[in-house]
Amino acid sequence: MNTRFLGFGQIARTACGLSLLAGAAGALASSHSDAPLSKQDPNTNLTDVYAFIGTKYDEPDTNVLNIVVNVHPFGEPGDGVIYDRFADDVLYSIHIADPASGAILQTYDFRFSSINEGYKNLNTILSYGLGTEAGPIEHVGDARQNFTQTYSLTRTIGGSPVLLGDDLLTPPPNVGGNTTPHYNDAFGFAISGAQNFDELDRYTQETAYSLPSGVSVWAGPRDDSFFADTPGIFDLLHIRILDNNHDLSDGLGQDGKGFDGFKGFNVLTMCLQIPVADLPALPYTSAFFGAQTGVGVFATCSRQQTRTLNPNGVWTNSGPWIQVNRLGNPLFNEVLVALADKNRYNVQLPTSDATSFVQYARTPELPGLINFVYGTSFATTMREDLVNVFIPDVIRVNTTTGPVPLAGQPGFSRFGFIGGDTTNGVSSGWPNGRRLGDDVVDIALTAVASGPAYTSITVVGDNIEKNDVAYHQVFPYAATPNSGLRNRKDSLSGDFNGDWMINNFDIDPFVNCLVNRECP
Repeated sequence: MNTRFLGFGQIARTACGLSLLAGAAGALASSHSDAPLSKQDPNTNLTDVYAFIGTKYDEPDTNVLNIVVNVHPFGEPGDGVIYDRFADDVLYSIHIADPASGAILQTYDFRFSSINEGYKNLNTILSYGLGTEAGPIEHVGDARQNFTQTYSLTRTIGGSPVLLGDDLLTPPPNVGGNTTPHYNDAFGFAISGAQNFDELDRYTQETAYSLPSGVSVWAGPRDDSFFADTPGIFDLLHIRILDNNHDLSDGLGQDGKGFDGFKGFNVLTMCLQIPVADLPALPYTSAFFGAQTGVGVFATCSRQQTRTLNPNGVWTNSGPWIQVNRLGNPLFNEVLVALADKNRYNVQLPTSDATSFVQYARTPELPGLINFVYGTSFATTMREDLVNVFIPDVIRVNTTTGPVPLAGQPGFSRFGFIGGDTTNGVSSGWPNGRRLGDDVVDIALTAVASGPAYTSITVVGDNIEKNDVAYHQVFPYAATPNSGLRNRKDSLSGDFNGDWMINNFDIDPFVNCLVNRECP
């Protein structure tokens, strides 16, 4: 395949055109703002699903399907005194599905303990740093961690639920260096990028469980793994998205050093490692690699049908569970599904996608809007390539490939097979599974621009090529949660803003030491 790039001559700069593209591309936030109703209920708002083949963290000879699911977007790390917690009235579910039909084959349900219980001391305002004694939290659940949330994990196959684990601990939030010191470096920033399990922080290690069933599980706060310049997109497609170095010959949105609208924010994360030997192996057709064998993965959140507010201010819930949010592939509901159907998508299952939502992949709105703004001629109809990626909306994973390279490892490309990153002849990343670090915004926009024939590749992106902090290369993979005391949302602490300030102003050496780690 040949690769070509868009230039200034193909960009129409009308306010109307920019507004139209911003309306569609502004949703390029994976699933952070996927539908009006889910925006009102952040505890059930799934942001990302990742699924990829690796090895068990405590049994390196066992191949597993890693699944990482994030919920509750834009978590403010310093949101004391309560900090973000998993909802105790939500059923969080990870589903293994038929990759061809979307039918559910296995379900893993997470239920979390009460947010009003689990305290050691109710006569204080502090949830962390003071329980039955005061001081830094040394171990998960110790006397200084006042509030501790636990959870259960249940697996259902064929209608028979089995409890896999109960009273499993979640780690504390990253309050800061004084309260949760084992998350952070001497300057108060979260330490991430562990190469092996022993390099993980103490709190994460203490809350990873290898269960008797062979399944491993972890749940707790993490850095938001997603990266994209959505603020620039919303600002009528600000020029920084297109070009950072005054040279478009190297690609539209491919310069790097853009502004990550998700840096510094946290999410709540649930992770599983399921032995590949315990999974079905079903046939499906890959959009780019033909006949394959594996599974589909998606996640849902459900609430009970009736919620009652009692005179004492406490809610009670009753009735059957009703699905209120779901997520498989990144970007589908946000970028392709019209406003008229976004809420309806969230309450249906993937088995209905081929009849209810296929039109949004086959005749997508987005390439037409790009054509209007850029003067291009991207295909807007008969997009069977997009149908094969998104319908049914489950992440398809070839479970026969063996472990795939991860971000930071040799051979990894954020573009997957477009960047030459393949494992056993198929893409190592999305749309064959999805790894942390897969640049799904650039991959999706490039696919929209290059299909359905793919005789040449037109690279389109947003100038964000990686997460602002390194992922771990071991379970639970997602980066350490940002510190409430100091994180990369600070005006001087991000790569983009910090470099600019250091290069343009004389600042106090002490600040330079704190921010850029350049200390005398």
